[in-house]
Amino acid sequence: MATIVQRDDVYILNYCTKSLARDNTDARHNYGQYSPGDTRASIAEAWRFPVIDSYYDRRSYEDSYAFNMVTFVFVNTNDAARDVAVIGTFSDLVTPIPMPRVGDSVYCAVSVAVPKGQVHKYRFVVDGKTTIDPVNPQRVTTPEGTQWSRFFTQYCTDIISFERWELTLLLRLTDHILPFRTIEGQRFLNIYLNNVDRQSKDTQYARAYRLDQPIGVVNFIDKILAREESHRLTDYKVCLELIDRVLRQRDPYEEPAEMPVSMYEDLYNQMAQDTGVQGWDYSRYSSPRYFLQLLRRHTYTGAFSHPKYGGNAGAAGWAYLAHNLADPITGALPSAESQTTAFDWSRALEKPLGRSPEYHG
Repeated sequence: MATIVQRDDVYILNYCTKSLARDNTDARHNYGQYSPGDTRASIAEAWRFPVIDSYYDRRSYEDSYAFNMVTFVFVNTNDAARDVAVIGTFSDLVTPIPMPRVGDSVYCAVSVAVPKGQVHKYRFVVDGKTTIDPVNPQRVTTPEGTQWSRFFTQYCTDIISFERWELTLLLRLTDHILPFRTIEGQRFLNIYLNNVDRQSKDTQYARAYRLDQPIGVVNFIDKILAREESHRLTDYKVCLELIDRVLRQRDPYEEPAEMPVSMYEDLYNQMAQDTGVQGWDYSRYSSPRYFLQLLRRHTYTGAFSHPKYGGNAGAAGWAYLAHNLADPITGALPSAESQTTAFDWSRALEKPLGRSPEYHG
């Protein structure tokens, strides 16, 4: 059974006010994401539901760090439903968890503690009948044909948006963009990951190698395309197929994953010029440069974002910045004798990732 977390009405209403009660800024520019009349098209940032937040059991911050608090919200318009509950794989899938009304609002909600790094499906139970979450854009269909709503917690490394061949190609593409592909950058990354303590390897850094990319940007891209930038998933699906075809045309005897760096360098340079990419189907995607810019933005964001979002595994990206940013007073770079840096990120974060005794979020 899931652990229910008691939250006051103000917490839930704050989230509802920020998103459910606002006009959807994407409704006028929704990129064809939702059909007319779809509930999700009228809600600002619908991807924020259910709410995935930090968790504290009021006893131990270290023990609580392994969990997220997940808050499910159902909009009970015009008192249409009397009994609202939720079932899902985060619990036993049999016993509905009641969702009481939030004050005198139209919302019903419940918060539960769910381990980090997991993917779950769920459905609401409204007056005895199950239904998907009409707000949450994430949905999956079982082999039996039943549709479920889906969510994933922080640090998740399960593949959600891509197929295996797409991931393999993305690994090569992002490796070419990242600064860690240089000799100096790779040396730093190897030293950093090989010299962390055992506890960190078992918690933070273990996830770094799930996709064979220590910095984890492919995992980050996989996750943002499932939620906040799901309208860009089509760009990736189409362009990865086109890139795979272009590379195979240029070398029919080698798999794209095994092709030399020079093949990718040539392709990058041609995509940056936007026109004249031999083998590119411009009728399917008119601007290779636009996709390259999109990929670069996602790659660098993932490399230096908070690790809870799937990239910057073990804060290796932040450590790289700290290693290369000079001390603001002396102007000296960090060394074996002096670890002072202009980017002392660990002071701002809680254990085990950082060393702050005050921040717990």
